[in-house]
Amino acid sequence: MSANAESASNPFVALLGAKLKTKDASGTIVDGDTAAITAGKTVGLYFSAHWCGPCRGFTPELANAYMGMQSLNKPFEIVFVSSDKDESAFNEYYGEMPWKALPYTERDLKASLSKKYKVQGIPTLVIVGEDGKTITKDGRSAITEDPTGKNFPWNPPSIKECLGTDFLNGDGKTVTLDELAGKNIGIYFSAHWCPPCRGFTPELVKTYNKLKEANKNFEIIFASSDRDEKAFNEYFKEMPWLALPYADRERKERLSKVFNVEGIPTFVMLDADLNVINAGARAAVGADPEGENFPWAPKPVNNFSDDGPGDINDYPGVCVMASKLSKDEKVRLADNLNSIACKYRDEAKAEGRDPDYIFFTGSNEGVGERVLQMAKVDPANIEAGKVQLILMDIPDNGGYYVGEQVAMADVAAAVETFLGAYVAKALERQQLS
Repeated sequence: MSANAESASNPFVALLGAKLKTKDASGTIVDGDTAAITAGKTVGLYFSAHWCGPCRGFTPELANAYMGMQSLNKPFEIVFVSSDKDESAFNEYYGEMPWKALPYTERDLKASLSKKYKVQGIPTLVIVGEDGKTITKDGRSAITEDPTGKNFPWNPPSIKECLGTDFLNGDGKTVTLDELAGKNIGIYFSAHWCPPCRGFTPELVKTYNKLKEANKNFEIIFASSDRDEKAFNEYFKEMPWLALPYADRERKERLSKVFNVEGIPTFVMLDADLNVINAGARAAVGADPEGENFPWAPKPVNNFSDDGPGDINDYPGVCVMASKLSKDEKVRLADNLNSIACKYRDEAKAEGRDPDYIFFTGSNEGVGERVLQMAKVDPANIEAGKVQLILMDIPDNGGYYVGEQVAMADVAAAVETFLGAYVAKALERQQLS
């Protein structure tokens, strides 16, 4: 294979650029070829900085693990992605490291990597397979728990492996996973001590019972965060579904980790093949007490009035806003946006990554009103029959972009053009105050 062909087939060239920093035999920092360095390798992206105390504690631990795996010829490489405050600090800190580094001058690329992997604190170690797909964003735990690389490349267990094979019903009898074949399964992370959980549980019970009466293929499994088995038993009495055995804390923790559960109540919907339908289905269930939208797959286009802000803090949000929309106009607008929203969703799903954008419609009420205020758009200035394009890029340190007003019928093409300009950095970035 030629060098050009190797570069074209190597996902890390697109991810990290053509050149990385490495060291020669004397320890001098020099340029290295990304394609050659990463060919056939699993790569750890190490987000770190010298000024960060936890980073300085973890870096020697990571270096020992890395050198040990190099001695065993594990196909593993690490690339330091620096959050240091200047290039001098970067050079000093990188001097302590035995791996490769993203050039410090590539600040835009560093920012895009932090955004892509949703790095919210350092040190963070993201493990990426040789195909460019993310293996785990919690490489720090993987290294700490397995410093010799016995489980390299630390592929997370499947949902089926985490879920286990047996559950309890309200009578204390065992129900097996095989008995749930063909059912959509909801995993309910909750606890009696949690007030929002106690508020949501009775509503979930009502919806569950309605769906069971309608003979929907549906079951729920309670994954308890209660503080002891007595509290678990008391709370489980209120529930008509199944539960993980309370004593199996390891299984519950595995599930929490595989679904990245950061708070409760969390409700995860799985299809009959145990694929994730919606990892954050609580809001969808709460907005649909009759279960008309079961099994609550995420909508390609959300409406601020009906669906709230969704994940707008985590992904760039394309907001198509009007001063006032009738119910029929909201439906038409969502239909006009649907094709482009589905395109971006399906591309990301096929590549096993998070979506580049999420899509919203809205008017000057509720969350929509707040978005217009933050983007400094006066709803009175939005013309009748037209919509205002706004891109809220909150993950980029609170950036936003105001586009054109376009006719509702032209919105899909206008959004495509708007996003093309955003990618090309041809839009004026503004900063949320």
